[in-house]
Amino acid sequence: MNSRRKFLQGGLLSSVAALSPLASSEAKETKKYSTPAKPSSGQITILQTTDVHCQLHAHDELFWEKDELVFRKAGGYAHMATALDRMKQVNPENTITLDTGDMFQGSMLSVKTTGQAFVPLLNAMNYDLYLPGNWEVVYYKKNMQKLLGGLLAPKICANMYHDLGNGKKGELIFQPYQIMHRLGVKIGFLGYTDPLVPLRQSPMYSKGILYTKPEENLQEYVTLLREQEQCDFVIILSHLGLSQQIALGNNPHCVGVDYIFGADTHERVRKPIQAEYTKIVEPGAFGSFIGKLDIQVKDGKVTGSTYELVEVDPNKYPAKKEIVNLVKELESPFKSEIDKVLGYSTLPLYRNFVVENTIDTLIVDALKWKVNADVVLSNGFRFCPPRVPGKDGKVAITEGYLYDMLPVDSTIRTAKATGQQIMNWLEKELQNVFAQDASLRFGGWFIRFKGMQVEFKAFERVGHRVQKVNIGGAPLELEKSYVLCACERDGDPEDMLCRMKGVKEAKNTAYTLHSMMKEYLAKFSPVTPTLRHDAKILDGPQSLLSQVTGVDYTFR
Repeated sequence: MNSRRKFLQGGLLSSVAALSPLASSEAKETKKYSTPAKPSSGQITILQTTDVHCQLHAHDELFWEKDELVFRKAGGYAHMATALDRMKQVNPENTITLDTGDMFQGSMLSVKTTGQAFVPLLNAMNYDLYLPGNWEVVYYKKNMQKLLGGLLAPKICANMYHDLGNGKKGELIFQPYQIMHRLGVKIGFLGYTDPLVPLRQSPMYSKGILYTKPEENLQEYVTLLREQEQCDFVIILSHLGLSQQIALGNNPHCVGVDYIFGADTHERVRKPIQAEYTKIVEPGAFGSFIGKLDIQVKDGKVTGSTYELVEVDPNKYPAKKEIVNLVKELESPFKSEIDKVLGYSTLPLYRNFVVENTIDTLIVDALKWKVNADVVLSNGFRFCPPRVPGKDGKVAITEGYLYDMLPVDSTIRTAKATGQQIMNWLEKELQNVFAQDASLRFGGWFIRFKGMQVEFKAFERVGHRVQKVNIGGAPLELEKSYVLCACERDGDPEDMLCRMKGVKEAKNTAYTLHSMMKEYLAKFSPVTPTLRHDAKILDGPQSLLSQVTGVDYTFR
C-alpha cells in the first residue's frame, strides 16, 4: 500500500522510483520517449509485433481460405524489420513500435544461448516499448530480469511482483505504465501479462514471482492515467489471450481504455473486436504479421482511428541487410547443428487447430512407440510455425525444427490414474479451452493423445462435455487403473502429470522428448502423421481454428 500511495502522489517518474531500483534507473534512461510536443494535426501510428517465438527466418505460414488450408511464406526478423522501417518512413516522427511478449522462447538458438542471442537482435529492431509474455520466464526469474533488462526500450507490466514468501507481494518487477507524447497527444500504455503462468507452465519457471489478475489494479491505473496524468488515449498491452482480453474489455474496470493490444493466443484480428468498453486487436504470431493502428489527430485532439493487420510477405518486404548479417553472426556457432536433418514427413506439419494437428500427432505417435503406456499425452501448445514439403514431396525435420516444436527437452514421465480421474481431467481440460465464461479459458488448445478416443461437445455446459471415451479400443472403466505418459514439468508435485492431480506411481523414464523423437525419426522416417480424429468434436467443425466465439471474428 505504501508503494501504491507514493505512486498516486508522485506521477510517473516518482512512482517508478518507488517501485524498484531497476525500474528507477530504467526511467532515467528513457526520458527521450516522453518528450512533449506542441498540439498539431496529423496521424500517430502504433505498430505491434508479438509472439514471434524466436523465429529468425521467413517460414511457411498457414492460412484458412475458402475452407481450405493454404500455405505461403511469411515473417522472419529481417523481413519484419523492412516492413517496420517502411511504415515508420511514412510517419517517422509519430510512429511508436512495440512488442508484447514471448520474445525469448521457441528456437534452438534461444535455448543454446539462454535467450541472450535475441537481446542484440531485439535492440536492432528499434522497439519503443515491451511487455513480458508468459514464456519470458522459461529460463527462470533471474534470467528473465537480465534478458529484459538488456533491452534498451522501457518494459511495462502492472501485475508481476517480487514474491517475498508466504504469499506476500513485494514491489513490481517492472514499471506499470509508460506515457508517450506525439502531436500534442498524451498516450498512456498500461501492461498486463498472463497471471496463470504458474499453472500453464512448469511452476519453477516463475518461482519468485507473484502474479495478480488485471482487475485487482486496472481501474486504479486507468483512473490515474486519465485523470491525474490526463492522457488523451489509453492502450492496454496485454499478454492474456484473446478470450481473456475480450472478457477484460467487457469488464467495467476497462472504462477509459481505448484499445487492448492483445497477445498470447496467436489470433489474427483483422478488424478490431468491439467489446462493451473498448476495442481489442491481436496480430498473429511468429513475425508473420504486424498490427498497425493509425490515430487521427487535429489540433492536438484525437478525432478517430483505423486498424490494419499487415502480412509480412517476404516478396513485398525484402530482407534488411543489417538484420540478415546480425542473424548470421548470432546463428553461426550453431548453424550446422540447427540445419542437421533428423528425418522427414510426407505431410505438412502444423499446430494451428484447436482439436487436432499433425505436429502433436507425430509426437504422440513417437511416445506411444517408445513408452509402454495405455495413453500418451502431448500438451496443447500453440508455438511452432508450420513446415510444408519441398520439391521432393517431403518435409525436412531438422534439429532446429525439433526445438521449434519442443523448445523444452523435458524428461518423459509415466503414472497411473483411474478412469474416473481421467474423465474428471478431460472435463477440466475442455473447460479450460471452451468455458462459456471467456475469463475462465486457458491460453492453450485441447490436449493431444494416443491410445484414447474422446467424443465431446465443446459448447455443452461445464462437466457435461465428454460424451464417450475409449481406451485401448474398449469403453473407459471408471474404477480401472490406466498407465499414462507425458512430460515432466519442473516444479510439479509428485502426484501430478500433465495438470492431472492425484496420480499414482509417478516415475521418470530414461528418455527425454528430444531423444525419443530422434530415435523415432531415425527408425521410421519418412513419417506420415495422419490425423485420426482421436479427439472428435460433435457440435463444431473438426477444423476449428479458434476457441473464441460470440464475437465478429474468424481466424484466417
